Amino acid sequence: MTQKTVLISINAAWNIVNFRGALIRGLLDDGYRLLALAPPDAYAHRLAEMGVEYHPIAMDKKGISPTRDLALLARYRAELKRLRPDVFLGFTAKPNVYGSLAAQSLGIRVINNVSGLGTAFIRKTWLTSVVSALYRLAFRRSSTVFFQNEEDLSLFLEERIVSPGKAMLLPGSGVDLARFSPQVPAARGRPSFLLVARLLRDKGVVEFVEAARTLRGELPDWRFQLLGFLDAENRTAVSRAEVTAWQEEGVIDYLEHADDVRPFLAAAESVVLPSYREGMPRSLLEAAAMGKPLIATDVPGCRHVVDDGVNGFLCAPEDAASLAAAMRKMAGLSAAERARLGKAARAKAEVEFDERKVVQLYRAAISAAVNS
Repeated sequence: MTQKTVLISINAAWNIVNFRGALIRGLLDDGYRLLALAPPDAYAHRLAEMGVEYHPIAMDKKGISPTRDLALLARYRAELKRLRPDVFLGFTAKPNVYGSLAAQSLGIRVINNVSGLGTAFIRKTWLTSVVSALYRLAFRRSSTVFFQNEEDLSLFLEERIVSPGKAMLLPGSGVDLARFSPQVPAARGRPSFLLVARLLRDKGVVEFVEAARTLRGELPDWRFQLLGFLDAENRTAVSRAEVTAWQEEGVIDYLEHADDVRPFLAAAESVVLPSYREGMPRSLLEAAAMGKPLIATDVPGCRHVVDDGVNGFLCAPEDAASLAAAMRKMAGLSAAERARLGKAARAKAEVEFDERKVVQLYRAAISAAVNS
C-alpha cells in the first residue's frame, strides 16, 4: 500500500511545535508521511526532530491586502501542486482560507480547524462580512471542519458558512494531562496573578494592567505577571514600549516568553485570561490541568473552561473593573479555598480536555478522508 501524506499548515511553525505534538505522534503511529507548510521562524528546525518534513511559505499573517492574499493563494497552489499531499490540515485563518482553496483546486482532501474567530468576529464590521464570505467559499468542499467551542460552531451553521454534516466539535487542542499536572513550586514567593498569552489587546492585556493598577495598593503582597511574546505582526499587538512603561511604573512584571510554561504556572496563585473571545484557550487548559484556580472573561472559549465559583471566577469582557473585582475576590479566599478551586479545575481537565480525545477524532477524520 502506498504511504499516504498529510500536510499540516498553520501561520507559525511555533504553533505546530508547541501545540500539535500529540497529533503528529498519533499520525506517525498510523503510518502517514507528514509535511508542514508554515512561515519560517525560530522553531521550524525542530519539526524535523518530530518526524515532520518542513517547507516554508511566506505569509502576511494579519494583513488584509487583497493583492498580498491573492499572492499567498498562488504560493499555496504552487507548493501543494509540488508536494501533492493526500490530505491538507488547515489551522488558523489564512491557511484555512487560502490553503483550503488551493488544495481543493488540486483535488486534495481538506480538514479544517477553526481554533478561534479572532478580531474580525469580536466586533462586527465590513471585515466580518468579508471573512465570513471567504470561509464560506473555502469550506464548501472540506471533508470535516472542526470547531473548539459550541458558539463558534453554531455561528458558522447559522450563517451557512459550513454545512451541518461537516461540522464537528473538539475539546480545544486538548492538554497533555501527564505533562501538565499539579506541581509544588520550586520556591514559594509572593502570591501572584499570572496572565499567559501573546501580548495582544484582544487577550485583555490592557484590562489586566488596569486591574493591577487598581489593586496594587489594596494587595501590596501580590504580584501581577505577564508571560508571552510580543507579536508585532498582529494588528492588536501591545508594543514593547508600552510593556517597558508598565514595568517602570511597577504595575506588572514582564516575564518574557518561555518554551516551558510549567514552572511559571506552578508558582502562580491564580491564572488569568481576560480575552475578548477564544476558541478554547490553551493557557487556561494547561493551568487547569496543573490545578490552578482560574479567572477569565465570560466569552466563548473561556467560559467552557471556567465554571464560575467552581474552579474559578468569570468577569465581564473589556471591563477592567469587573476583572479587578474577580481578582480581589480570589485574593480574599483562604489558601484552602483556592486549593479547592484548583482541585476542581484539574478534575474538569481530566474529564473534558484530555488531548488523546482530540487526536482520536483527527485520526478518524483523516482515515475517512483518505479512504473516501
